[in-house]
Amino acid sequence: SGYGHTVPLSDGGKAFCIIYSVIGIPFTLLFLTAVVQRIIVYVTRRPVLYFHIRWGFSKQIVAIIHAIVLGFISVSCFFLIPAAIFSVLEDDWNFLESFYFCFISLSTIGLGDYVPGEGYNQKFRELYKIGITCYLLLGLIAMLVVLETFCELHELKKFRKLFYVKKDKEEDQVHIMEHDQLSFSSISDQAASMKDDQKANEPFVTSQSPTSNDSSLNN
Repeated sequence: SGYGHTVPLSDGGKAFCIIYSVIGIPFTLLFLTAVVQRIIVYVTRRPVLYFHIRWGFSKQIVAIIHAIVLGFISVSCFFLIPAAIFSVLEDDWNFLESFYFCFISLSTIGLGDYVPGEGYNQKFRELYKIGITCYLLLGLIAMLVVLETFCELHELKKFRKLFYVKKDKEEDQVHIMEHDQLSFSSISDQAASMKDDQKANEPFVTSQSPTSNDSSLNN
């Protein structure tokens, strides 16, 4: 999230941070993408398909209801409940500030104005920090799963098509005609080359002159 509370001070630490970020960020994105693609099969696609086949409901309606329910569960488990816990564990945080920390963290904004576990009288500080790290990782995966679930809705797919660049039909026809002409010319060239090769491979036939034929007949 990049809170900015712990930062490198030396030149070596800053150089290492740059190299580590260049390598670590792409691998983290690949890891999250792979995990989300596997989770969404069991969390979204199979349940929607199950209710669609088993109960005969419309697949679009089931997908919309599923997305709303999944979003409500995710907001409850990763925003409301953690905000209530943070408001109890952090002495100077109220519920709004705790909810604000959860939102800023899971949206990857990470302003750093609120950092948990920094109080001097914090009990089990190391364990608390590990729990926060696990919460942030799981919460980020959950947010990506919910986002992917909503992006797979048929209505959102139709809405996304409004922003796609539409190709001109005349240009498409021209491209198709050019492709057909190129294909025809290439086929003609191949046929001509095959005929030339066939003629080159044929054995030479010696033709007899008509005078020799006549002389043979007279004899």
